[in-house]
Amino acid sequence: MDVSQRYREAWEGFWAETSDAPGEAIWDSDPSFTSVPDSALLLPYADTTLPVADLGCGNGTQTRYLATRFARAIGVDLSHAAIVHALRADTEKSAEFQQLDLVDHDAVRALRERTGDTNVYMRAVIHQSEPQDRPAVAGAVAELLGERGRAFVAELTSASKAVLQQAAAGPGGPPAKLRRVFDHGLRPAGAGDEEVPELLRAAGLRILADGDTALVQTEQLPDGTRIDLPARWYILARE
Repeated sequence: MDVSQRYREAWEGFWAETSDAPGEAIWDSDPSFTSVPDSALLLPYADTTLPVADLGCGNGTQTRYLATRFARAIGVDLSHAAIVHALRADTEKSAEFQQLDLVDHDAVRALRERTGDTNVYMRAVIHQSEPQDRPAVAGAVAELLGERGRAFVAELTSASKAVLQQAAAGPGGPPAKLRRVFDHGLRPAGAGDEEVPELLRAAGLRILADGDTALVQTEQLPDGTRIDLPARWYILARE
């Protein structure tokens, strides 16, 4: 099973047209807003001698920070263009990067066989996956964890839709970075609030802790305030 050609081309097109400039992708926030506080939530549960896999790593901004907290960091993304960005940005060769379709169970299992039990960091992947693919994405997390790995997963909540609508309602329409997301057919905040924990449990994952958060963006609302998208985080282990 693979993602649809439309979905694959949407992400490939987005990253191919994105520059290497930090923050060019609307979600490419500085780690101080993202993987730093996220790691503080995960680390009390995680064995840092195990690798960490950053699922949907994009240009690798967060992967490079995770490499400072775990013995080994592997960033994976559906888009080849995203992996090219990540490799180019990782000038110190602190992490590993590879193209991977999380819906391809054989490919995920092959990664698991190569890394062993692995911690997982996944930020805002389920919500923008196509509905038929979301169970497989949750299943990829479970596959990679094995018995000893722990996961941090953060996903947008339905409240983020109102923020996105507010951002798009300015006199000039959506700000440039958000417009590029829409222009490529990417649809944020697609998963329902109850759908995410249900998918995680159905994949054989146990929720050890959870809470509310916000995914900090690199764009502003029409009034100039930063776009912060309401989200929920989960710390997970295999049942």
